[in-house]
Amino acid sequence: MEQKNIEIVAIAVSKKKGTRKQTVPEAELIVEHGLKGDAHAGTWHRQVSFLSYENIAAAREKGLDVGFGDFAENIATTGVDWKALPVGTQLRLGETARVEITQIGKECHNKCAIYYQAGDCIMPREGVFGRVLAGGLIRVGDSIQIINKESD
Repeated sequence: MEQKNIEIVAIAVSKKKGTRKQTVPEAELIVEHGLKGDAHAGTWHRQVSFLSYENIAAAREKGLDVGFGDFAENIATTGVDWKALPVGTQLRLGETARVEITQIGKECHNKCAIYYQAGDCIMPREGVFGRVLAGGLIRVGDSIQIINKESD
């Protein structure tokens, strides 16, 4: 099998931007919107955010007291280097949801509340963002499948 097992290890939402997200066992992805009830959802290109567990663990090893949702990521995963996937890559989450990667990293103009609460924010360097092409319920433990990868 050429593809590593990519799995959702945490799902997190928040009612307000710039705050740590609260983890939930499942969430609904809504087409062209994002995660139901999340402050970052809407009609734009960063409807849902991904961050690897490996990056969160590395931040912990540097002494930061952080866990899932603390960097305002929606979906934490294992088994994938998000920055290695090009913009345009499509992913299937769980049984029916489909997301297209629209942005890798982001510019941080000011140090946000996350930076001050956690001591650093790795989303500008390690986070990946996408838009929802097909909705559905996603759960912790669901697999993520890369269904196409644009060529460089």
